[in-house]
Amino acid sequence: MINFRIIARAFSQVLIFEGLFMLLSSGVSWYYGEKAAGPFFYSALITIVTGILVFTPLRNTEKPYGTREGHIISTGIWLIFSLFGTLPYLFSGSAGNFTDAFFESISGFTTTGATIFTDIESLPKGLLFWRSLTQWLGGITIILLSLYVLPVVRTLNIQLSTTEFSGMTESKIHPKILETAKRLIVIYTLLTLLEVVLLLAAKMPLFDALCHSFSTLSTGGFSTRNSGIAALSTPWVKAIITVFMFIGGTNLAIFYHALKGNFRKIISNNEFVLYAILGAGFSLIVATLLFIKSDQPVGRAIGNGFFHSISILTTTGFYAEDFSQWGSLLILLLFIVMFTGGMAGSTSGGIKIIRLLIIAKNNRKENRRLVHPSGWLPVKVDGKTVQQGVVYNLLIFITLYFIITCFGALIFSFMDYDIITSFSTTASILGNIGPGLGRFGPFHNYAGLPDAGKFFLCGLMLIGRLEILTVVVLFTRSFYKR
Repeated sequence: MINFRIIARAFSQVLIFEGLFMLLSSGVSWYYGEKAAGPFFYSALITIVTGILVFTPLRNTEKPYGTREGHIISTGIWLIFSLFGTLPYLFSGSAGNFTDAFFESISGFTTTGATIFTDIESLPKGLLFWRSLTQWLGGITIILLSLYVLPVVRTLNIQLSTTEFSGMTESKIHPKILETAKRLIVIYTLLTLLEVVLLLAAKMPLFDALCHSFSTLSTGGFSTRNSGIAALSTPWVKAIITVFMFIGGTNLAIFYHALKGNFRKIISNNEFVLYAILGAGFSLIVATLLFIKSDQPVGRAIGNGFFHSISILTTTGFYAEDFSQWGSLLILLLFIVMFTGGMAGSTSGGIKIIRLLIIAKNNRKENRRLVHPSGWLPVKVDGKTVQQGVVYNLLIFITLYFIITCFGALIFSFMDYDIITSFSTTASILGNIGPGLGRFGPFHNYAGLPDAGKFFLCGLMLIGRLEILTVVVLFTRSFYKR
């Protein structure tokens, strides 16, 4: 049994929320004197009116019958965001058909950053603003879902809760969830504004600085230029964006503790320490190999090494050079990084550092068990014991992750793409990165894919954003049984 009143209430709020930001984009188009202001206004009107019509008042005694509502809401939010997000693309005539509009919309809201547009710079300013804004809104939604929906879902033990093993449970920002959400959104907004100011100081135009800041903190990767960051790239711009991409892949609770001067909680967070080590380690290796194999000057090699490694590690997907041309060794290394992802509770995609950390600790425990078969050898993260059932669920998740990657690569192979393109594109889209390697590498787009291929990638984006099991459970028979 499912309480559809709760679901309708949640969806109505999402639609009204989305419509208000469409009005903001309409204002941007109006400011620049564009014809797209009208289509944006009509899109906002349709979205807001639909939200009002769907709005359902709830009684004080209203409650969900189980965890089904949480699964439907968490998946439905992305679909509703994406479906109504197609309206500006369709009404403005920027997207030729619904398939392309839906692909661009869901790519934005899932913070994937893959695009079907061949000439981004020809798009209206209002639409460029909306593209980047969809990613910023997607980042906020990820944070809110980690606080509201996943703690309900975790009672089924089907998915790793982003609040349970990210340090947020042990070191809460505020005892009330609503207050915690407000604080995290304030931090998210302030960090975005800080990046805008720094990019302006680095001589980036205001409009570009605003749009790229939206895409950076959300680890999305949409750009306002055809050649991405390469069109606006200076050493200072690359350095600023690199830092904020790293911030985007970090649990925002870390920055709250930093602002409070509570650095002990930061240093004692095992996931953050591993995240920082992996980020620095991969970046130094890539920079060193670029210096040795590509004959790049030291400064350029370091800049490109850190920028592209952090971009892929955090699943942002920004690029300043065509890294698919760096040679097979660097391509293989970057392909491995595609599976990593940032911290739990961040806006990044991928497998996530916490899962890799727990699995690594579990492997170490099993090796020790061979020597001490009767010993009690718990897996601990941040001093807390991880239940063995959770470890098993993580193993299932990672197994499914690689099975889906292989299956996606097989589908692409049927469409006559080479093995590098097939595997890297599937890994990139499933990890919400955007650009892959081969035919869909940097400076390329997905316009040439057939409609079936685009819808298949849309499914991968959604599955990757919701971390597989939240979507998979909707297709099980037991989900609909009483």
